[in-house]
Amino acid sequence: MKSVVPRLDGDVEPTTADPRSDAPPFPVTGDHPDAAARVRDLAEVIEVIQPVIAADGGSLDVLELNVETGVVHLQLSGACGSCAVSAATLNGGVNRILRDRLSWVTEVIGGVQESDVSGYGGWTPKHS
Repeated sequence: MKSVVPRLDGDVEPTTADPRSDAPPFPVTGDHPDAAARVRDLAEVIEVIQPVIAADGGSLDVLELNVETGVVHLQLSGACGSCAVSAATLNGGVNRILRDRLSWVTEVIGGVQESDVSGYGGWTPKHS
């Protein structure tokens, strides 16, 4: 069975990720007895946040999770790269949600991939 990823236009596109695979959906470093649970829990929270980011034309990607130290590296991309409040989204939104829901997260390090793609939300700068 192929899994699908919804696109912003409402259609779906196939993905190569196998939902039955034991491979983590993002790079994982470190060693911890609860590593599998931490990966699963982070992936579940990201799945909840991702549609909100995608609604404005952006994407939230986990670049790395260190299961030993609890440090999560994230990147906003797409329309987030041209958005004036991307830092607030990372710090006030994503960081807060991850630390509130996952007690083992000690630090969230985020970046924004620069882009001139415009988003769909009210906070996206309009070009004249």
